[in-house]
Amino acid sequence: MKAMCNFFGFSRVAYYKWMQRITGPDKDTERMLLVKEAWEKSRRSYGYRRVTIYLQQQGYSINHKTVLRLMNKMNIRSVARKRNPNKKANQLESYHRYENVLNRDFAATKPNQKWVTDISYVRTQQGWGYLSTIKDLFDGFIVSYLLGRQNSVGLVTDTIKEGVRFRV
Repeated sequence: MKAMCNFFGFSRVAYYKWMQRITGPDKDTERMLLVKEAWEKSRRSYGYRRVTIYLQQQGYSINHKTVLRLMNKMNIRSVARKRNPNKKANQLESYHRYENVLNRDFAATKPNQKWVTDISYVRTQQGWGYLSTIKDLFDGFIVSYLLGRQNSVGLVTDTIKEGVRFRV
């Protein structure tokens, strides 16, 4: 043993410490189980930062660098979520298609000849509100408006019904 240590250039004490370290229990086993459990609970989508936050919220004192080292040691990585492909408007069931009647001609010669509608999003203390308005292109008069809790076709059609009832 002494000859081998002399040959490689390290002391016998260092050799025995090294032997003790590799044959003894791994200090990281418990923490590796915690990291792997947190990672699997997230359906394998959490990276080391979110795993660290999750474990810290569970009451464990662990550093993000330690979590990164343990995840690398176990060869686990976050799996990127598959994005849902955006559906085109004509593929949606609630899609309403109307022909372009104005053809970018926004000048009206008399009242109630051309109306345009728009929905504005308004943040309130109770959440989002949706303001549907109808504007007469002749004089810029707001014919009708309604505030609703949902952005829907029903909100627009109700606004149109109100406009027809009061203006025509």
